[in-house]
Amino acid sequence: MSIPTDKLWKNKTFEQLNTTELYDLLKLRIDIFVVEQSCFYPDLDNLDRHPDTQHLFCYQADVMTAYLRILPKGLTYPNNISIGRVVTAQSARGSGLGHELMRKGLALCLNIFPNDTVKISAQEHLEKYYNQHGFERVSEMYLEDDIPHIAMLKTR
Repeated sequence: MSIPTDKLWKNKTFEQLNTTELYDLLKLRIDIFVVEQSCFYPDLDNLDRHPDTQHLFCYQADVMTAYLRILPKGLTYPNNISIGRVVTAQSARGSGLGHELMRKGLALCLNIFPNDTVKISAQEHLEKYYNQHGFERVSEMYLEDDIPHIAMLKTR
C-alpha cells in the first residue's frame, strides 16, 4: 500500500483527543509493538492520560502513520521529560517520516518544556537513529519487556 505524501500533523493532550484519534494511535502502537515485535506488554499505563502528556501524530490519507508521546518530568524520570512510544507505520517506513516525527517531537519538547532535558529508553538497535537527533547513550543495555534497551539523553 502506497501512502500519499500529504501529511496532517496534530498535537493534543489526552482530553483533546477524539475517539477516532485515540483508537488510531492505540491501534498503531499495538500493531507495531505487540503484533509486529511480538512483545506482550501493558501499553495502557495511565501515562497517556496525564494532563501534561503530549500526543504527536501524523495522518496521511486518513491513516495514522506516525506517533510519539511526550511525558513531563516526574512521570518516567524524576529529573527529565521523556519521549516514548515512537512508532512509524510499516507502510510509511523508509520515507523519512520517522526522522520528521523526531524533529517535530523535539521541537515540541523545546516549546512546551524549554528548560528540561529529554531522556529516552530506546531499543538498542535504534541507537544510531537517535544519535542523529542528538541523543547519546548513558547506560548499559537492559531488558525492557524482553527487548534490549538503552537509556539516552538529548545532548545537543
